[in-house]
Amino acid sequence: MQVAEAESGDGRRRPALSPSRAADFKQCPLLYRFRAIDRIPETPTRVQVRGTVVHAVLERLFALPPAQREPAVAREMVGPAWENVLAHTPELAALFEGPSDPELAEWLDSARALVDSYFALEDPRRLQPEACELRLEAEVPAAGAADPVLLRGFVDRLDVAATGEIRVVDYKTGSAPREVFEAKALFQMKFYALVLLRTRGVLPRLLQLLYLADEQSLTYTPDEGELDRFERTLSAIWTAILRAAATGDFRPSPGRLCEWCDHQERCPSFGNTPPPYPGWPDPDVGAPVPAREREE
Repeated sequence: MQVAEAESGDGRRRPALSPSRAADFKQCPLLYRFRAIDRIPETPTRVQVRGTVVHAVLERLFALPPAQREPAVAREMVGPAWENVLAHTPELAALFEGPSDPELAEWLDSARALVDSYFALEDPRRLQPEACELRLEAEVPAAGAADPVLLRGFVDRLDVAATGEIRVVDYKTGSAPREVFEAKALFQMKFYALVLLRTRGVLPRLLQLLYLADEQSLTYTPDEGELDRFERTLSAIWTAILRAAATGDFRPSPGRLCEWCDHQERCPSFGNTPPPYPGWPDPDVGAPVPAREREE
């Protein structure tokens, strides 16, 4: 989950919780601090940026009339989607040596292959989503805190049947997780389901993750009692974040994922020292909301 800032009724901005940053805090409180409070830039990988491009293509695909949602049309969108990403974040050009870099051509082809894989999972001509890239927000009680926690997330796609049944769809450009990691994959989807339940009063019938790398689909049907318990989990995470924020005591939690962490040079687990704690985000400052992250 991310900490972002949300504007309140009096024009002030206050922290909000999104799925990636909650997962960060569960994994490693210090990682949460570096990303959500210090906001230390991280260098995106080609794999992460490719995920951004593929998501953009699928969003644009559903903006077309159903009859035009063909594989060839989607493949043609990959190049323009990459150019659009570069227009907004020109520093990503450094991922390649230039427009003529043969690795760039291979990378774009790999994005097109993932787009092709999407069509093996479902036929977009038969779907009419209610929304793509839908921003969701809801307030839920925070245990021991005076104010509720604001939950915020972005859903890749929301399908609503004529009968009112809701399906939440999320695209993943990596491979489906092994069974032991499925709970982590579904954490994000339960977050979306909870926000929809609290804002619409409707329990989503199906949560669906589409894994494009191996053309696998992971589906899950939540129940209301489970989401009530999940709300308490998020509340406890937020309370722990507030407790750590009051003192700056965000401790590292070493594990296997440390090998891929961008923050080893400032982490005590690697014998290094974190930068001075900048303090909890000031709601009067209104710092920019971090860009949405793409996850494999």
